[in-house]
Amino acid sequence: MKKITLKILGMHCTSCVLNIENTLKKEEGIKSASVNFATEKVYLEFDPEKISLTKIKEIIEKLGYKPREEEEELVSHHEHHKDEAVEKLKKRFILALIFGLPIIYMVMGGLIGLPMPMFFEKYGILIQFILATTVVLVCFDIWKSGFFNLVQFRPDMNSLIFIGTAAAYFYSLAVFLSSFFGNKINPENLYFESSVFILIFISLGEYLEAITKGKTSEAIKRLLGLQPKEATVIRTRSLNSQNLDSSLRSELKDNEEIKIPIEGIRVGDVILVKPGEKIPVDGIVIEGYSGVDEKMITGESIPVEKKTGDGVIGATINKTGVLKFKATRVGKDTLLSQIIKIVEEALGSKAPIQLLADKVSFYFVPAVIIIAFLSLFSWLILAKSFVFSLMIFVSVLIIACPCALGLATPTAVMMGTGLGAQNGILIKSGKALEAARKLSMIVFDKTGTLTKGEPTVTNILSVTVFPIPDILKLAASIERNSEHPLAQAIVKKAKEKKISLEAVENFSVLPGRGVVATLQNKKILFGTRKLMSDNQINFTPFEEKIVTLENQGKTVMILSFDGVIIGLIAVADTLKEYSKEAVEILHKMGKKVAIITGDNKRVAKSIAKELDIDRVLAEVLPQEKSSEIKKLQEEGNIVAMVGDGINDAPALAQANLGIALGSGTDVAMETGEIVLIKDDLRDVIIAIDLSEYTLRKIKQNLFWAFFYNLISIPLAAGVLYPHFGFLLNPMIAAAAMAFSSVSVVLNALSMKSYKPKIRGFSN
Repeated sequence: MKKITLKILGMHCTSCVLNIENTLKKEEGIKSASVNFATEKVYLEFDPEKISLTKIKEIIEKLGYKPREEEEELVSHHEHHKDEAVEKLKKRFILALIFGLPIIYMVMGGLIGLPMPMFFEKYGILIQFILATTVVLVCFDIWKSGFFNLVQFRPDMNSLIFIGTAAAYFYSLAVFLSSFFGNKINPENLYFESSVFILIFISLGEYLEAITKGKTSEAIKRLLGLQPKEATVIRTRSLNSQNLDSSLRSELKDNEEIKIPIEGIRVGDVILVKPGEKIPVDGIVIEGYSGVDEKMITGESIPVEKKTGDGVIGATINKTGVLKFKATRVGKDTLLSQIIKIVEEALGSKAPIQLLADKVSFYFVPAVIIIAFLSLFSWLILAKSFVFSLMIFVSVLIIACPCALGLATPTAVMMGTGLGAQNGILIKSGKALEAARKLSMIVFDKTGTLTKGEPTVTNILSVTVFPIPDILKLAASIERNSEHPLAQAIVKKAKEKKISLEAVENFSVLPGRGVVATLQNKKILFGTRKLMSDNQINFTPFEEKIVTLENQGKTVMILSFDGVIIGLIAVADTLKEYSKEAVEILHKMGKKVAIITGDNKRVAKSIAKELDIDRVLAEVLPQEKSSEIKKLQEEGNIVAMVGDGINDAPALAQANLGIALGSGTDVAMETGEIVLIKDDLRDVIIAIDLSEYTLRKIKQNLFWAFFYNLISIPLAAGVLYPHFGFLLNPMIAAAAMAFSSVSVVLNALSMKSYKPKIRGFSN
């Protein structure tokens, strides 16, 4: 399956979204199609062997929209430039206003006693016709789109505008033409100004809507603008300069510093960054020492010290010293590009709450057209004049606003995901936003999540004639083949003691139990009680010593050589700086907290007691973690799993919400629906709080969108006539409709002032 994003030009409301989605989903080979009205994009997943991209574009074009392929490089695609669509809408509004104002002056001016030029009095009706026709031509794309979708039985907002303004225009035109057959014209029977005023206000509304929609994606644009344009690369005439022009390469000296565009950087290049410069791509420091400001990626304002061997992130700022680093991830593989990709994909997803709005919107426009015609015929039956009934008809069509429904959810999601991304919290979907607010239990993995994952050896006990150095030597010899944090702690201890290690054979890892190998044809086992019992080795004589160490919060590993237990090694891991604070705040929020670990119960309970954790799930094998999460769910809990390792991925997927630490593995980050870039567990609280806040804004937007339409449409239909009679004027209806869309977007924009419970977002 292939994923692609297409820009869609010409969408006007949620009806357009549903037209495109429903049509594409019917096509064989298209797995999913999600249209975001706020970003004007469709996110597609399709089988290129069954349907081509060209065919998909043709389908969209037949619906009356213009698809444009997104460029591969996100950063270059989002270069700062004026949006053509916004400029076009601005031009349309200005022209409509210029040609429409004289008509409005002629009609309204006389009512309020403004002076009227003789030219207007003599040729007023002809001038109204000419200017109104000009405004219609200026805004003809609205009519064209509305008419096209109407005859295709896919009516949208433009269809409502088309029917309403065309009815007012052509009725006035018929009255005007009748004067050529001797009929005397009553100016009160001309409604050119209604169609003109409506088109002017619709143009203004669409222009303001385009501007405000653009502002909701400012957070993403700010991320895109972080990356520098150039980098100083240390190149030679060797292979690492193959991508340079041949003439430039021939002029290079060994280790010469050259400025190249960021697109020219390759993995393995050595890059020089001076104080005050931005780090162009991700890499590993090979020389130098400096403090680096990572606020733009992590939200942390304190510079992070960087020395040889430390990783650096592209788009961060080198503050003090000179750094040389080797590029490890470039282009679309950098952390910044991955963040942007995650945020873009989040915008392509839909929160479950949006499905309600989509369902309503699907039937909204046809329902409004039916109500408008019922209102027209009802007032005619009630013996009202045709002119009065026509104005009711036009007002109902114009005051209805499917745009507000279409914008309610995506604009708030854009703001929420953008705010999170600026502060090191990547919310990958609308579903994650909605799930976060319902959580009742947060389950933390122990090693690397609650603890630093950098354990140290605290005790080495000999229980036979084997000396302690030999016990450490055997344990380190077998563990140097393992990547587990506990294994690395033991190897590190052996190196500190300058112990030379033996080469073992037949090494294998038994997940959740330990490791096994052979040395001089003797079997070595190193791990848990379960590993010993599985191999019929009696450890009960040493149980008291093991329990004593475990009660101190230490993990004890048992070492056996040739079937005999020869020693015990205890390892302790320290808690992360903010683990205790995070658990305390979660409790204050009314959430239950659990710990899940492959470690034994005593160690897990010791940590749980220190952190005041409610529930302990210990001695859980990696493959059992997801089933433990499922058991918690079956008890009625809405569960979030927080983890960082490959073995956490199934549990992250099983949980109602998977939260992965950015310091963890790529597999965990891919599986988690929320990714925390920083190694700060307080961000779990901020992620939940931000999600709840975003959902609150979505509900506010949907409430006002529904409330506006539920109240305004009956009023425009004349339900309370003669009270609220001013709403029967199509011009007032047009102004109300334009305001409703803009107000929904402005409510989403107000999210910029959000301050989380722990610390304020930096701007």
